[in-house]
Amino acid sequence: MIGFLRGKVAYLYTDCVLLDVHGVGYRVYLADSTRRKLRLHEETTLFTHMSVREDDITLYGFASEDEYALFQQLISVSGIGPKVALGILSSITVESLCRAIQNKQVTVLTKLPGIGKKSAERLVLELKDKLSFAHTTPDDEELFLETESEVGDDILSEAQAALRSLGYSDQEITPVLRKATKCKATEEAIKFALKQLSGF
Repeated sequence: MIGFLRGKVAYLYTDCVLLDVHGVGYRVYLADSTRRKLRLHEETTLFTHMSVREDDITLYGFASEDEYALFQQLISVSGIGPKVALGILSSITVESLCRAIQNKQVTVLTKLPGIGKKSAERLVLELKDKLSFAHTTPDDEELFLETESEVGDDILSEAQAALRSLGYSDQEITPVLRKATKCKATEEAIKFALKQLSGF
């Protein structure tokens, strides 16, 4: 099992990095929070989880021990695999997720990608006594989907996914989609967001 990798960022993609470790390129999949900390041709250290399946071996990397530890806790919950866990960590901070679980905020958790009501209830039931909340503060920014608006959750989620596929980070997307309160369709929300992000 590979516990961590230290190497140079050779290539940086939307959802993964090719890390050059002594001439060997490791493809490591990342949450947005980790990806934002990486720079091309700079050396970095990533804590890693290696997922081994019958037809696939995948590495997931994290810039901090807290994020790595939370990922491990998430995938210990029945029905939550590495890809879903990574999507969760791309959508909410470690502190905000821990606080939502501690406070049993099922409605917040169900707005995370890949999480339905039953999964949210399992997260609370299985993790509320296992997570450390020492670093949480009331001022941490929550996932933008928590905010009440006229836009349906499906529209927000679809627009968010589309903007991610175009290379935008959640840090860029979040404040823009908060303003899209009057959009009634996904395409409208995306067009609105693109205008905001391009400065027009």
